[in-house]
Amino acid sequence: MGDGRVFLVGAGPGDPGLITVKGAECIAGADVILFDRLVHPRLCSHRLGECELVYVGKSPERHALEQDEINALLVEKAKEGKTVVRLKGGDPYLFGRGGEEALALAEAGVDFEVVPGVTAAIASAAYAGIPVTHRGVSACLTTATGHEDPTKGEISVDWSRIAAAGGTVISYMGVKHLADIASGLMAGGMPPDMPAAVIQDGTLPEQRTVVGTLQNIAGRAAKAGIEPPAVSIFGDVVGLRGKLNWFEKRPLFGRKIIITRAHAQAGEMAQRLEDIGAEVIGFPTIRIEPPEDWSALDEAVENLRRFDWVVFTSVNGVDTFMARLATLGRDARAMGHIRICAIGPVTAERVRHYRLGVDCRPERFTSEETITALQGCGGVRAKSFLLPRSDVARSVLPDGLRGLGGRVTEVTAYRTVRGVDETAGPIMFDLIKSGEVAYVTFTSSSTARNFASYFDGGQMREIAERTRVASIGPVTSATLRDIGLPPDLEAEEYTVSGLIAAILGETEDR
Repeated sequence: MGDGRVFLVGAGPGDPGLITVKGAECIAGADVILFDRLVHPRLCSHRLGECELVYVGKSPERHALEQDEINALLVEKAKEGKTVVRLKGGDPYLFGRGGEEALALAEAGVDFEVVPGVTAAIASAAYAGIPVTHRGVSACLTTATGHEDPTKGEISVDWSRIAAAGGTVISYMGVKHLADIASGLMAGGMPPDMPAAVIQDGTLPEQRTVVGTLQNIAGRAAKAGIEPPAVSIFGDVVGLRGKLNWFEKRPLFGRKIIITRAHAQAGEMAQRLEDIGAEVIGFPTIRIEPPEDWSALDEAVENLRRFDWVVFTSVNGVDTFMARLATLGRDARAMGHIRICAIGPVTAERVRHYRLGVDCRPERFTSEETITALQGCGGVRAKSFLLPRSDVARSVLPDGLRGLGGRVTEVTAYRTVRGVDETAGPIMFDLIKSGEVAYVTFTSSSTARNFASYFDGGQMREIAERTRVASIGPVTSATLRDIGLPPDLEAEEYTVSGLIAAILGETEDR
């Protein structure tokens, strides 16, 4: 075919938010993506259609493919007429071997384009509070690899000459040779007390920074257990970190938090936690599925004129109901005579998204409070209520409405099923057992019940001892107690915002 094209795309230093706009657009249009070890997995989610993912990462111990094989694969996929994205950590042309791949493509007559990326040296330094240049402190920057081609037989980087240039010096991938690099810089005239820093996993929630001097930085990094990937920075600019260290000072920095809610709903919560420094680990114990039979919901939609109220208890219920309305050839006008009750601000906002008003919203987001609110919105007796909700929803709301003389029709709008396979349980248990997890969060009773289904009683007791359990509200808390995982904290406002606020409040108190 011969009309394919290759994009050599810089994926940035680690934080998936640092991909360029053009880089994300290239990923979205790719037929094939070849990605490296240090590329954040979330970047591949930018793809829009069918896309082949090929891991070609390299580590010191193992290469998935040798460089010649990667070059050949790029040529092969392009000559099949495909749009190929070669997704490389940092910038393709800065110690990324992108030049070698570009030459191979040029020699094979393959059309290619380079999309620069944010390089790890400058980004990691910035996230550690270190500007690589600063007026009156450093007017130049030298970068060099600390991990040269081992087949060359000799080292071409003369660290003593680099030291003579002055300014800031950054070493890529040189943790194992840090003592030799420091010795070379001192031999070139850089003073032993020159500030130095080593940054591991720069721009990621697990970023670690060790600071010292040229003379002691190798020993400090070794004592701290710093490992690749890391960059080392030498120069007076390191002294600015004390005032400019913003990333590592975020309130939840370095804390691992497990989210148990459905994958489709976890994105916003995960983003908000990451924005304040947390490392988020997804363990979606539930998955939202359509009902096995649509007939009950369809019948209710076809006969909306019978109902005085529709009570929405979740965003899922709103979305499914409105989608079914459209499927049956109807729109929001069919809701014109019906009053709407929404439990919680997020659910209410979702109702308004469909250009519908909310007539009743309880102050507290429970079934019990909803019944009280409906009594205050015109009464319940002789009124007809439609409840489109989960197949595992509690019976408190419909039973309470019926007890007050209301007529209630419950329909399954969606099913709540287990979210991940059995292999995920042992992985999560080992992680929690290690003591690395600060919080496990629960946003519904179903997330709690399904969480418990992955572990035996002994494991649940150990989980309760090893981490903090965070609940979105009293109903979820009651379920957590029932399964042997009593909550350590509970949101005052029964929303994701309230849950995050509770975690932050506890963190600030410690």
